[in-house]
Amino acid sequence: MNTAALPPNFPALKASRPALVAMIHLGALPGTPFAASGTAAEQASLPARLAEQAAREAALYRDAGVDALLLENMHDRPYLRRSVGPEITAAMTLAAAAVRAEAPALPIGVQILAGANREALAVALACGLDFIRAEAFVFGHLADEGWMDADAGELLRYRRHIGASQVAIWTDLRKKHASHAGSADLSLADWAREATFAGAAAVILTGASTGHAADPAALDQVRAACPLPVVIGSGICPENAAAYRSADAWIVGSSLKQGGHWAAAPDPARVEAMVREAQRAR
Repeated sequence: MNTAALPPNFPALKASRPALVAMIHLGALPGTPFAASGTAAEQASLPARLAEQAAREAALYRDAGVDALLLENMHDRPYLRRSVGPEITAAMTLAAAAVRAEAPALPIGVQILAGANREALAVALACGLDFIRAEAFVFGHLADEGWMDADAGELLRYRRHIGASQVAIWTDLRKKHASHAGSADLSLADWAREATFAGAAAVILTGASTGHAADPAALDQVRAACPLPVVIGSGICPENAAAYRSADAWIVGSSLKQGGHWAAAPDPARVEAMVREAQRAR
């Protein structure tokens, strides 16, 4: 069990860690390439229907005993870079409000792909969420959306401007689905120290892509380099979870879904197995 004290800006996750953060992958939103088609009435009701589905998943996860939730627009592929349309922000707000209403006692975060960190902050503020997951907070990278500049300075000024200082920022180190050749001379420890300096509340380690496991050795490397909570953000499953028991939190998506695929619906049996594994790790 991880017994180190949590900093005050880490959302109120349980003292016994690792905390289990369950992913809610919101269905494709209006105007995105894979959004559901249909009649005009069906199109008009799409945001509400997606919000209702997100709330049902939140209830399933809540009742299974997860420690926190993270809402993400992963079905909106391929993603826009940094800026999304107002229809996306509005739909994410509707869904986040539904999730918050269904799980009022759980810490909840939001991520808006790709790198729409300002929009995520606005949604979090409007819905009383606890944290966002931010891409390219420190050090730029080349993603499939193109080059993404680091935005810590702009993002924290925006957070202060809108009065959202209570919303914590969890940031990826060496973001998955991206090339980091331009920062290849920087170690993970360098990334972690810079994220600390820039004001992140937690750092996230991942594998190369969704569902791929992080390097367990990186967990020790980053923990030694910075005082922030360290979160594992991809590839956790019951079979490998013991290797990450010293992390402060596990963000789990694919392993909770039918067939272990991120795009499928949650599988209650898989959810229960993952909750048991988190409890065992403590």
